[in-house]
Order: sequence, then structure tokens, then C-alpha cells
Amino acid sequence: MDSRSGPQATADPTHLVALVTRAATATPDHPAIVDTAAGSTLTWADLSAAAAAEAARLRGAGIAPGDRVVVRLGNGAAFCVALLGALHADAIAVPIGPVSVPRELDIILGDCRPAVVVAEPGDTAAESCAGAVGAAVLPPPDVAARPADGAEVTHGEGGEAVALLVYTSGTTGTPRGVQLSHRAVLANRRQAAELRPAPVTAVDRVLLALPLFHVFGLAAGFLQVCWAGATAVLTERFEPAHTARVLREQRVSGVAGVPSMFRSLLDLPAEELRAATAGLRLCTSGGAPLPARWLADFQAATGLWIFEGYGLSEAGPVVTTNGADGRAKPGSVGRPLPGVELRLVDASGRPLTEPDADADEDELDTLDDVSDPTEDTGLVALRGPNLFSGYWPDGAGGPDAEGWFRTADVGFLDADGDLHLVDRSSDLVIVNGFNVYPREVERVLAELEGVAEAAVVGVPDDRTGEAVKAVLVRADGTALTEDEVVAHCRIRLARFKVPAVVSFVEELPRTPTGKVARRQLAAS
Repeated sequence: MDSRSGPQATADPTHLVALVTRAATATPDHPAIVDTAAGSTLTWADLSAAAAAEAARLRGAGIAPGDRVVVRLGNGAAFCVALLGALHADAIAVPIGPVSVPRELDIILGDCRPAVVVAEPGDTAAESCAGAVGAAVLPPPDVAARPADGAEVTHGEGGEAVALLVYTSGTTGTPRGVQLSHRAVLANRRQAAELRPAPVTAVDRVLLALPLFHVFGLAAGFLQVCWAGATAVLTERFEPAHTARVLREQRVSGVAGVPSMFRSLLDLPAEELRAATAGLRLCTSGGAPLPARWLADFQAATGLWIFEGYGLSEAGPVVTTNGADGRAKPGSVGRPLPGVELRLVDASGRPLTEPDADADEDELDTLDDVSDPTEDTGLVALRGPNLFSGYWPDGAGGPDAEGWFRTADVGFLDADGDLHLVDRSSDLVIVNGFNVYPREVERVLAELEGVAEAAVVGVPDDRTGEAVKAVLVRADGTALTEDEVVAHCRIRLARFKVPAVVSFVEELPRTPTGKVARRQLAAS
């Protein structure tokens, strides 16, 4: 199937909302969203009208182009309408998870200074934090709303205007707003649509159990469905038996998930798992490394490959995927999407394929003798129209003058040109596809009386991929307990950031340069 078949047969749009109006024009009665929790379905005509009505509501509340609108809602049709409505009003949509605690909300809202926060009634955290920055709080939109009779709700051209402000902690552990323009997000949707097999086609029904406030679930999931004019099947939670039932009842043909989701499905009885996955065409995984054993077990149980990819918020988010030949390659995240350039560089940004200008001829000869270019590791650098416009608010840290963006991810390219990620320079911990930055958790631990030192690392977990481990040195004369540590973190951190393992040591192991030896902590 051509990537431009179906609703996307016309020229590519320049505004994200045009994806919805395009689908509404081409297939108005085709289901756009199946909200399994609410038991409701919106057609593309319904979704387009509801988004326009939400834009009118926001403009009535004083929203102007470029204002920030925070959307703090769980998975469901209301989230989609709220986000699309903000975009339709030419505002910048800021998706935030309902699991975020007041401390995290304070930081993000204080940084982006939203004009409106859309949240559930009774969300005291949202109300308190919004009040602190002078933002209005609106209830979720009415997904059945329509614009007033005769009212025409228009939007701008999009293009380089910022559409999404996605917060990620980055290497500093402090949330930073990734500015994604309409251009960047749409370019990435087009790049993904050109893959074969296509991740989403017009006839697909795609299960999205991924949180929609996460850029993977939002852009690579829901907005890819919008690009294709397909159907998004939304669930509020991921639980194997519940998910199996949804797969069968909703005739799901595609699943986008993180590795731990696919691992959890393997806990189902074999017959139930086969019945649930019988109608699946494609399974894609991202957000965290997919263990080779999980891939093999899933393929043996279902006959389906899980095609693993790699991405990051700054890239809109998809960068690479494997499975171009119809088979997954264990341990690899594959090759760049069409239109994405990828190269490995050293810490100064010099491509590994270029010799060091300061090296003499003898040194270069020696390097040729001992270095295998297919195993040389470097930082992943990217270039393409899908890249972000720098960090909020001034665009700092974006692509360089030549369009290249150097990530914090370390990898190597094999003989086939496929990327293998081997480490992250930021010591990132990935829990169920969510980024946990040790420095953020360590700061929260340091607030606790009785903690002299704290270090956080990731440890393997059979269900979540990785879990957060906190290693603490007690202050003299204190008797701090594991329960006290966890209780302290639970009210200051999102659930997935709370340490699952807490241990106490007399002193933290350190490298010869005085840095905490994190690998020793993870292994102990």
C-alpha cells in the first residue's frame, strides 16, 4: 500500500489539526477513537467537530496563539479532544500525566507559564499549581460538542510554530521543555508512513495502552493514527487479561507498546494469548531496550515478531526501526527512517568515520590495526526535518548550524548498518518505557533527614525492564528504614520513579576520580 493512499492522498498538511479534518472529509463515518473505558466511539467527523468546539471554548477563555494549554488527563477521548482543541486554537499543547505529583507540576507549570490547565474536577494538585502561576483551570471537554451553528473555527498555517511542548528531564535531571513544531511532528509522521510494513494503515485498529501524555503514545501512536485515518483503540490501563479481551472484542490489528507490556502478555495461558493475538498484523516496541529472550518467547508463543525502534522526544520521536525484511533483529533498534540521517560522533561532535586532525600518521595506522568500525561506539547524532526547535523558552540546545543534534545515547553500527544501543551517557533508568533520571530521585532522597549520601541506579526487572534502586548512607546516629524512604518518595515523585529497591551501605563505592561507581551499585 502506498503511504499516501486513503485520507493522506492529498498534499501533506502543514498543521496537525489538518490531519483530522482531512480524515473527516475523506471518511467521516469511519471510527477515529474507540474509548474502551467510556464505552464510546467517535467518528472522524465527530472528532473534528469536537476539536473545533474545544478550540472555540479555549478562545472564549482568552487563549491566543502561542499560549500554553496544559492537558492533564488520562487516556481517553477527552484527552485527544483537549489536545487537538488546543492545537486548533493555535496554542501550544503541553501534555502532562495525571500521575505527576505537585512538586513536578510546580516545576513544569512554573517553567511554561500556561494560560489554561485542562484537568478533571477535584484535581487539587492541578488547581493548586495552576493557581500559583495564574492559570485558569477548565474541566475536560465535552467530546460530543459541536461548534455553534454557523460558526467557523479556523486555525493558522502551523509550520514552524511550536505545536507541542513535551517535558523531559534530559541529562540534568531537571525537566526541560522540548519544542516540537507542526513541521517536525508532521515530518516524523510522514517518515514513519513510508516504512514497510507501514506502522499504521487506514484499515488498522491500533491499541494504545501507552499513556497519551508520553510522546511515544501521543505522536508515534495517536497522531500516526490521525495521519493514516485509522482507528485508535484507547485503554486507561494495561493489564494482561483486560488487554487480551480488548484485543479480541475490538478486532485490534496493531499494538504499539513498551517491552514490559509484551512480557506481561506472556503470563496469559497459551491458548488465551493465541486467541487474543490472532488478528494482529504488527507489534511495535519502543521506549526501552527489548530483551532478546522476551522477543524470542513472544514470537514462539504467537508467531509474531515485535519490531523494535528507537526514538527520543527531540526527534518527534521516532528515529530508527528494525524489521524491514519482515524479521526482527534481536538487540538492534534497526536503521533510520526515510529522511533521517544518523551518524556516530565523539564527545566533540566529530564523526567516528573522520580521522582526528591532530593524530599523526603512525597513530592512524595503529588505530586501523586495532579498531573495527562495526564495533566502535559513539554518541548518536541526528539530522532531519523531524528534529525539535530547541528547548523552551529560547530554543537553546537545538540542532547546530548544520542541522545536527547530538544525543546522549551511545551505540554502534553493525555490518548491516543497524544501530545497537549499548549505554546512555546520562545513566538513565527506563521503567516501563518512562525515563527516570537518577539525579532527580537523588535530590528527593537528599531532602530526607537521616540521609548522608544517596545514589540511584537501574537494576533489571522481569516485568518493567528496569527498576529504580536507591543506595543510601545513613547519617550518624540515625535508624532510617526502607519504609520511611519509600513513603517520602511516594508523595514527591511519580509512581514509576519511586525506588523499588532500597539498600543501605556504610559508604558509596567510588571511581579513582571520586565519582560514584554506579555499575558496582547496580551489581551489588
